[in-house]
Amino acid sequence: MSTAHNTGAKAPATMSTGKLAVAWALVGVPLAYGIYQTLTRVAALFG
Repeated sequence: MSTAHNTGAKAPATMSTGKLAVAWALVGVPLAYGIYQTLTRVAALFG
């Protein structure tokens, strides 16, 4: 059994807030648009 410590277990928090916001926007904006389109088409189908 090894007693060596795993120093790479914790990922460093080096991503800046701006990059994180851009990444979420690249995912969130198309996702929100797709959900909006789906809900409007479902409303037209059943309404």
